[in-house]
Amino acid sequence: MSVLAHQRNGQGKPLVVVHGLFGSASNWRNVALKWEKNFAIWGVDLRNHGSSFHRQGMSYAQQADDLLCWLDNVGLDKVCLLGHSMGGKVVMEFALRYPSRVEKLIIVDIAPIKYEPSHNEIIASLIDLKAKEPWHDRRQADNLLNTFLGEEAIQTRLFLLTNLRRTADGLRLRVGIEEIANDYAAILDAPQSVVDGKTFAGATLAIRGNQSDYVPDSALPLLKQTFPAIEVVDLDGGHWLHAEQTDAFAAAVMNFLMPV
Repeated sequence: MSVLAHQRNGQGKPLVVVHGLFGSASNWRNVALKWEKNFAIWGVDLRNHGSSFHRQGMSYAQQADDLLCWLDNVGLDKVCLLGHSMGGKVVMEFALRYPSRVEKLIIVDIAPIKYEPSHNEIIASLIDLKAKEPWHDRRQADNLLNTFLGEEAIQTRLFLLTNLRRTADGLRLRVGIEEIANDYAAILDAPQSVVDGKTFAGATLAIRGNQSDYVPDSALPLLKQTFPAIEVVDLDGGHWLHAEQTDAFAAAVMNFLMPV
C-alpha cells in the first residue's frame, strides 16, 4: 500500500492542506506558520507530486481515495480540509464522498467545473527537462524552461524549479510528469461527485482572487448548489493568493475556522 507523503507542524486541531498542480506541501510553509499556534498543520503531497509515489491515474476519485487512505494511516478522523486549485477539486470530491470525515471545508480559487487546457507548454517543458536530466545547475534548467515559457514567466519558472531535487548524480525532477501528462484530461474535468449531483452540507468557505479568472461569477450557482452552506470571500490578488496576499489569506482562513 502506497501512502501520501506529508509534513506536519504546529499543535491543535488538524488542518490538512492540499496543494495544486505541480506544487507540494512545502509551497505552503510560509502561510502555515501563521496557523500553527492554533492548529496542527498537515501538508500532504498528492500522487505524482512532491515526495509522494508516482502512479498512473489523476482522477479526483482516485486522489480522494489517496487522501482517505492517508488519513486512516496517520490516524486522523475528522479534519478541517483546505485545497488550492487542483487540490481544491480533490478536497471537494473528498468532502462529497466522505462527508463524515470533514469538519470544515476551504476551497481556494477553483470551481467545480471543467476547464480548458492551459498547461500544455508547462507539461512540454517538464517532459523535456526530465529527458535531459540530471542537471548540475538550476540556471541551466531555468534556461530550458525559458525557451518554452518565455522571460515574462519568471514566477512560473521559479515555481516549477522547486520540483528539482538533488540526487547523487545531480538534480532530477521529482514530479511524475509522464503520469500527469497521460491523464491531464482528468485534472481538467469537474469532480465526478459534483457531476453526480452530490452535496456537502458542512461549513464551507470559498476564497477567490479578484484578479483571477479561475472562479467566474457563472460558477457560483453550482458552488452554492453543491455546498449549500458556502461562504464566498474575494481577496485582492490572483490565483496564488496564499503567496501574493499571505496575511489577508491567512486571516480569512482563521476567521472561518475560529470565528470570534
